[in-house]
Amino acid sequence: MGATNVTFATGATSGEGLVTRVERTPTGAIVVVDTTPFHPVDHTWPDQPGDAGVLSSNGQQVAVTEAVMAAVSDTGDFAVGIDIPVKRGAEGWTWLVGHRLDGEAPSWLVEGAAVRLEVDAVRRSGLSRGHTACHLASLALDLAVADLWRKDPGADALGNPDFESRANQTSCIQEDGSVDQYRLGKSLRKAGFDTEGFAASLADRESQINAQLATWVASGADSRIEVDGPTIVDRRRWHCDLPEREAVILCGGTHVSSLAEFAQISVALDLSDPQLLVMTTTVDRVAV
Repeated sequence: MGATNVTFATGATSGEGLVTRVERTPTGAIVVVDTTPFHPVDHTWPDQPGDAGVLSSNGQQVAVTEAVMAAVSDTGDFAVGIDIPVKRGAEGWTWLVGHRLDGEAPSWLVEGAAVRLEVDAVRRSGLSRGHTACHLASLALDLAVADLWRKDPGADALGNPDFESRANQTSCIQEDGSVDQYRLGKSLRKAGFDTEGFAASLADRESQINAQLATWVASGADSRIEVDGPTIVDRRRWHCDLPEREAVILCGGTHVSSLAEFAQISVALDLSDPQLLVMTTTVDRVAV
């Protein structure tokens, strides 16, 4: 059994595959299929939730509550999510996408069975919009605070000082939005960021971000995922042809195919805790 092949990077939400493994766990059966359109939650950086949907065969079907990362060792040890004891790509382990069920697997869902896989496409679309908007908001945030650095923190995908990678501690992708938290503590100040100047100009920075996002949305730029290979462990990169230059970010999630899918992307900045910036990004999608 090799690593699971995945098709979600192309935008696929359905496909056919062969069941290669069915495992019982305390939280429901985990079904592994050789090829899947389901995007799994990444256990090391769980920003985008795993896809939900349905597995079916010969008129019978079962709901998938969430797609998850799984791995099996050469000696047969099977692990799911945060219980995986090694880093991705570690020798002696094969990486898989698991489809979590609510309870036991039905009798027809066994190793070797041919199944059809259907992702909840409406939910996937919302998460894809949320993830693309999240990246755009972080790039706009980097640009809006670029003048507050006294030292070089490294460059982001547009060549601006990379506040995102220096300060971001959590990111939560939602349908048509996201919530990101940034730590504004002593280590960031030592790295050369003017946290006091940022706090004093918070409203202006928020306005700058929203103006930049409006410009990018109006461009209707193409957005896509490029992959190094077909499996879940092959690197994937988000590309977006923004007016300034092409932005490229390593990313395992799903994304829209064009910024024309957005009517508006807006952010709200909250600094109620002076040590913690919370950026909430909201999407208004183009009506279909």
